[in-house]
Amino acid sequence: MGRQRPGTPTLEEVAALAGVGRGTVSRVINNAAGVRRSTRVAVERAITELGYVPNLAARSLAGRRADAVALVMTEPDWRQFGEPFFSAVVGAVGDALTDTGVQLLLTLVRTDVERRHFVEYARGGRVDGVLLMSVHAEDPLPDMLSEAGLPTVLLGRRSGDEAVTYVDADNVGGARSAVAHLVRTGRTAIGTITGPPDMYVARSRLRGYREGLERAGLEIRPSRIIEGDFTQESGRRATAELIARAPEVDAVLAASDTMAAGALEALRAAGRRVPQDVAVIGFDDFPLAQHTEPRLTTVRQPMEEMGRTMVQLLFDVMRDTSGAWRHVILRTELVERAST
Repeated sequence: MGRQRPGTPTLEEVAALAGVGRGTVSRVINNAAGVRRSTRVAVERAITELGYVPNLAARSLAGRRADAVALVMTEPDWRQFGEPFFSAVVGAVGDALTDTGVQLLLTLVRTDVERRHFVEYARGGRVDGVLLMSVHAEDPLPDMLSEAGLPTVLLGRRSGDEAVTYVDADNVGGARSAVAHLVRTGRTAIGTITGPPDMYVARSRLRGYREGLERAGLEIRPSRIIEGDFTQESGRRATAELIARAPEVDAVLAASDTMAAGALEALRAAGRRVPQDVAVIGFDDFPLAQHTEPRLTTVRQPMEEMGRTMVQLLFDVMRDTSGAWRHVILRTELVERAST
């Protein structure tokens, strides 16, 4: 059972009980080479008997490992954290870290002061790497982390020329396939609700919408393009504006499921039937899409695969000191339901 001792056992007490120096105990804890087997056994026996728990901060200084990664959310608007996207990412990354022995630290970084504080915190050896999500176009945090030599992986990217390792979905192809589906079902006046223009994901989905219309030989009308911010309320507001500006619209492609849910509410309030009068397609395929009325046709992002890939790439970057970045784009899939 070991000794019952008051207080927390120290490294010095372990060393005294094992009959070795403090540095030898540190080498055993960090699994360093050059320690005789008999000495290692004695130290491990002393650790067990005293119930000593190694100081992780000290281990990080000695072995450069904290056994923790940070998942950083950079969205400046608090309302965004209630959206399904964030919980989906946290769940996917958490699942990917299961059985790795690595802890996940969740933090918010939204201002210049918070950026500087986080970089200092991460450089202090408290995390082994950083996962970033919801990064806007001008956010300098990925570059600050890269310049500090901290392994970093983005979910999505800030631009087409991103110079930091990232994992993304094929947003252009997904939106293009959604438009093609609407055209096949006879829709010709297709509107869209975009995300914020300072996010590459929003611009990519808008690009896919435009390309889909061009391939179908349909006119791109600015009156049918309305900006949202990925929230349900913005989807409701944008759809009301859309049908007021372009009452001929017979389909709506929303750049997220939450905005599509808002679109359904606005259409219902306006007396438009879905899908008889107006078809609706979302993007993401979160559980929300199966609980709307009617259930949403949507473009599925492979969230679990994205989480696994982010973690794997981060581990790869942590092992690879060359500084080369990697870009991975995963396929999307159109899921047909009752809203079209």
